[in-house]
Amino acid sequence: MFLARVEGTVVATKKDPNMQGRKLLLLRPQLVDEKDPTRFRPGVNTIVAVDSVGAGVGEMVMFTQGSSARLAPGMRDAPVDAVVIGIVDTVDVLGKVIYHARAASA
Repeated sequence: MFLARVEGTVVATKKDPNMQGRKLLLLRPQLVDEKDPTRFRPGVNTIVAVDSVGAGVGEMVMFTQGSSARLAPGMRDAPVDAVVIGIVDTVDVLGKVIYHARAASA
């Protein structure tokens, strides 16, 4: 599993029939900064993922990739490589909370 911030949505009106009705999100992976583990640094790439939990723009989410993505409910027959599987409440690194959903939305 990986952490990411939802940066936007993706709309594709023409797509594989098994993808019909699925919400697509644009994710930016978040990495714990090696120099300062009390903060995140954004990854350089973005990922399109199927939303299975109702996440929204600006939220921190957990996502999975590869064959594990198709283990999420309803994804077995869908041609997916990334699925959002959770909305993050807090992240604690070395005993310090470096992300809290309530503080992020304020």
